[in-house]
Amino acid sequence: MAFHRKKSTLWLTAAFVAMTAVAGTAAAVVVGSESGQALADGPDKGLFVDITKVKANVKKPKAQQGATTGTFTVDCGRNENEHFNPDNFIAQPGVRNGAQHLHDYVGNLSTNADSNNKSLQKAGTTCKNGDKSAYFWPVIRVLDAEQEAAEEAEKKKQQDQQKDQKKQNGKKQREQQQNADKAAKDAARVDCPDVASKLEEGVPDKAQAEIDKELQAIDKQVEDAEKALEQGKGKNNPDEVLGPLKDKRAAALNRMKVAIERQGEQAPELEALAQCKLKDKAKNDEGVDNGDENSDNAQAEGVEDKAKQKNEAEQGADNELEGNEGEIQRPEVAEITFRGSPVGKVTAMPKFLRVLYGDAKVGTNGPKNAKESWTCTGFEDKVLINKYPICPKGSKVKRIHDFASCWDGKNTDSAKHREHIIYPDANGKCKKGFKAVPQLRISLTYNIPQDVQKAGLYAVDSFPEEEHDPFGDHDDFANVMSQSIMNRVVNCINTGKKCKE
Repeated sequence: MAFHRKKSTLWLTAAFVAMTAVAGTAAAVVVGSESGQALADGPDKGLFVDITKVKANVKKPKAQQGATTGTFTVDCGRNENEHFNPDNFIAQPGVRNGAQHLHDYVGNLSTNADSNNKSLQKAGTTCKNGDKSAYFWPVIRVLDAEQEAAEEAEKKKQQDQQKDQKKQNGKKQREQQQNADKAAKDAARVDCPDVASKLEEGVPDKAQAEIDKELQAIDKQVEDAEKALEQGKGKNNPDEVLGPLKDKRAAALNRMKVAIERQGEQAPELEALAQCKLKDKAKNDEGVDNGDENSDNAQAEGVEDKAKQKNEAEQGADNELEGNEGEIQRPEVAEITFRGSPVGKVTAMPKFLRVLYGDAKVGTNGPKNAKESWTCTGFEDKVLINKYPICPKGSKVKRIHDFASCWDGKNTDSAKHREHIIYPDANGKCKKGFKAVPQLRISLTYNIPQDVQKAGLYAVDSFPEEEHDPFGDHDDFANVMSQSIMNRVVNCINTGKKCKE
């Protein structure tokens, strides 16, 4: 693939390709390195397709009686603060540069290789409603060669100096954050059963305000217990912290039960959710049994030796990685929306649920988990393809990522990060033993010039061996919403509302 080439000669090739494409010529492009070796012969046009020549292929499950049609959209920006790194704390936990390509991040501000439940919960967020979830996907780059070639030498020198300074500052900040995250991972923390997901298909509309208030109280109780631990309380006797916490949670859960039953509906059994545990790595205390949360033994798909991968990754842990070059394109629009089920109501996602979309290593693993993600604005309901689209005038490049939405009812993660949450069948129904949760859709729209599209001069970052295959597009999500926000998500979806926060 033409994008995988040395930085020193990349822009020369791109400039010539762009000019020949615009001029309509068919000249062969060969650029030599210092050794005289040919580095590139133009982009692989087989990875690009004119969207107007693709037949309609989007099939939607038919909505059945009881289908949930509401939506909940959260505004988390479009990475205006330029939070990038080549890590993936879900698929390659603890491995710096484990992704070997840059990710765009919105939502949680702390995300890196060492992120864990405690560090994610303590971090800030770009989401306007306070949602601390982590949403991240590989960046798209454009080979903006002509602009670079036209810049004056002094201006370019100043830009490079500023970039180097920014990179150094960013490196220092990343190291500080990673050290803090490692400390958080090793520290004892309070681990409590999820409440919102045990409310099953939501609560009566008239009880929503009371339930929301109690869920906020439950989050605050855990936060206060965490602070008590950090201050040294319960060091010798965890019950000093866990005992009062249990009493407070039991009272809040009972008030929730009364609020639901007051509306003439049967409340779920909530009493058992009052008891929290201590998750302490030093004492081998496992906390609440909720599956493989960021397991040190978790193995990335397609990777046979995690230790080897970690060593190789740390050799090139810089943000700008060989083979992933060009000007990063921030999405013009980054829309995060949770949707319902065509067959019935949805249940809340548990806090700290991890979900993967697509497969970054489709060339290694095969197409089983890969997804057709690409389209153009105006074609969303007709065409999704596994190639880079060339859009007509007035239309823009778009990626649509629909995440799995059938949860096993227990685990927040699993060994390969896919067994605990799966896709429904073609009719939108979850298989036996799984329940429908809000289905996350992330839509990313890019303002990529049409001549760049036609010249094949944009690509998604990828593992080196994947050579920017558009079929390897992927996305990652970790739910760090508060219990009350998740309750609002479920309520909006199950009652047919269109909510935006």
